[in-house]
Amino acid sequence: MMPPDPHASQSRDEALLGVFAPSLYADHVKVYPRAVQGNFRRIKWLVLGFCLGLYYALPWLRWDRGPDAPSQALLIDMAGPRAYFFNIEIWPQEVYYITGLLILGALALFLATALFGRVWCGFTCPQTVWTDLFLQVERWIEGDRNARIRLDARRLDTDKLLRKTAKHVAWLLIAAATGGAWIMYFQDAPTVTRELFTAQASGATYFFFGLFTLTTYGLAGWAREQVCTYMCPWPRFQAAMQDEHSLLVTYQGWRGEQRGKHKAGDSWEGRGDCIDCKACIHVCPTGIDIRNGPQLECIGCALCIDACDEMMGKVGRPLRLIDFVSLENLDRRAKRLPAILKLLRTRTVVYAAMLLLVAAVMATALALRADLTLTAQQDRNPLYVVLADGAVRNGYVVKVSNKTREPMRLSLETQGLPQAELYQAGSTDRRAKLDLEVAPDAVADFHIFVKAARRNDAGHLQHFDFVLRRADGREATRLQTQFAIPG
Repeated sequence: MMPPDPHASQSRDEALLGVFAPSLYADHVKVYPRAVQGNFRRIKWLVLGFCLGLYYALPWLRWDRGPDAPSQALLIDMAGPRAYFFNIEIWPQEVYYITGLLILGALALFLATALFGRVWCGFTCPQTVWTDLFLQVERWIEGDRNARIRLDARRLDTDKLLRKTAKHVAWLLIAAATGGAWIMYFQDAPTVTRELFTAQASGATYFFFGLFTLTTYGLAGWAREQVCTYMCPWPRFQAAMQDEHSLLVTYQGWRGEQRGKHKAGDSWEGRGDCIDCKACIHVCPTGIDIRNGPQLECIGCALCIDACDEMMGKVGRPLRLIDFVSLENLDRRAKRLPAILKLLRTRTVVYAAMLLLVAAVMATALALRADLTLTAQQDRNPLYVVLADGAVRNGYVVKVSNKTREPMRLSLETQGLPQAELYQAGSTDRRAKLDLEVAPDAVADFHIFVKAARRNDAGHLQHFDFVLRRADGREATRLQTQFAIPG
C-alpha cells in the first residue's frame, strides 16, 4: 500500500480554506477607463489645462526686487535662505507663515469637502491631473478602452512594441518636464534649465530631478487609481467632513431599479431607467460601480454622470440618473419632494469662520511685519566681570536683522541702566550710544559690552532695555534683557 502524499493532503486543505476562508487580499485588476464626452469632462479638461499651465508657468514669472536680489516671482531659495512670494520675503525664523498657509489650505479643503464632497480629488488633486494627462496620451497612442484591452492581451509583435515604447517615452518626457519644473521653484528657472541641458547642474539638482521624474512616471503612469485607493489617507477621513447635505456623485436607485437590458421598442413599465450598460463602470478611473452607493474609491470626478447621460439620451429617458446630489435630496427626490440646497450649516459655518480667522491673522501679521528685528544673547561665561574701577561689565551678542533692500545706519543705547556705557569687542571707544550699520537683507552680529556702575541695592539681576534707533532718531525697536551684578 502506497503512503499518502503529504503534498496532496496540503492541497486539499488549502482548497477547503479557499472555500471557507477566502483570501483577504484580492489580485490587482487593471483598470481601462474609456473616453467620455460631456459637461463634467469639459470642466475637467479646463481645470487640467489651468493647473498644468499654472504649474509650468509660475517659475518663469519675473519680479523686480532690486539689485542683488532674485528676480523670480515664486522662489524657495534654500541657499539664501529665503522664500519669495512676489513682494513678500519670508525669512527662516518666519516659518510660521508657511504653517499658516498650510492651515489655510487644510481649512479650505475641509470646507470644499463639506459642501461639494471630493471635488478636490476629482478635479484638482495633482494625482488626478497628471493621471488624466497620462491616460490621454495612452489613448492617443494605443487607442480607447477596447483597443487597449486587445493590445495588452495580444502577443508581443512589432506594432505592440512600438506603441508601448512610444507611450512610455511620452510619459517619461512629461515626467521629466514635471520634475524639472518642480526644481525651478527652488532655483532660478532660466539658470537651472540651462545648467540641466549643459551638464553644469549640481549632483543634488540631478538627483532631485531624477527623483521627481521617476515619482511622476510611477504614480501617474503605473500606480494610478491605487494611489487614491491605498496610498492616500484623505479617503479614510474625508467622510468626517461630510453630512447628509454634502453633494456627492450618487446613483438614484429609486429611479434606476429594477435595472436590466433594454431594446428599442420595449416598454418601460415595471422597470427602472438603468439599462445595465456598465458605461459608468467603463469610464470610472478607479473602476468602481457607482450603483453600489458611496464608496471609498470614488474620487467624485463625475465622469460616470457624463457616461450615463449619454446613454439616457440614446434611449430617450431623463438625464441625471447619476447625479451630483446630497443624500438628503436623494431621499426627497424618491418621495417626489422639491430639492433643497442648504449651504449654511453648522460645520460649513465653523469651517468658513476658521478660514476667515486664520486669513485675517495672517494678513494682520504681514501688515504689521517689522522690517527690522533685534535679539540679544547674554554671555554666560563669564556672566559678568568686575573691572578695576569697581564697575561691572556684561557681554551680549546682539543680532540686528535688516529685512529691507537698503543699508541701515542705526544707533544702539540702553534705558533703565543709569550711566551705562557701550562698546564693541576689540574697541576702547565707550559711549552712551553705539553706531551700527547693517547691510541690506542681512543679519549683522555685534559683540557688545555694557559697562555700568555697581549698585548694592539692585540685586543680582537688573532689567533694562536695548533701544535701537534709526538715523533720524526715531525708535525702531527695543528689547528687554538683564544685567548681572555680583551679590
